[in-house]
Amino acid sequence: MSHDLESREIRFAHRVRRALDEASDAPSPNIAARLAAARQQALARKKPEPVVVVQPALVLAGVDAVQSPSAGGPRRAFEKLGRLGLLWPLAALVIGLAGLAYWEHQQHIQDLADIDAAVLSDELPLSAYADHGFNAYLKRAQ
Repeated sequence: MSHDLESREIRFAHRVRRALDEASDAPSPNIAARLAAARQQALARKKPEPVVVVQPALVLAGVDAVQSPSAGGPRRAFEKLGRLGLLWPLAALVIGLAGLAYWEHQQHIQDLADIDAAVLSDELPLSAYADHGFNAYLKRAQ
């Protein structure tokens, strides 16, 4: 019985859809005139859209936006520390890189000094290190 009810509902929905489609194809002139009048009233009441003005600005970290002088706006004065807002991180980076290079150079010097001390304190004469046959002997002995 529910199947019969569902099929009747589906047929009713199809008839309603067909009737609405036929009515929407050609609205009566009276309805078309009322719709046109309502559209004109809606357009007359519509608020004008705000106009967006884009003005270029320079923005730096830690500093308020600075308007471009070519845009006609007044140029804001930087604060005392604001002027160096971009220079502080850059100076820290340069100092850090210089410190790192100095530390690596000192490590290289220390490594060379350790090698020299080991060679000079060994019992072998220095000429043994220059002999290619001695290097082959060391490799075979291991």
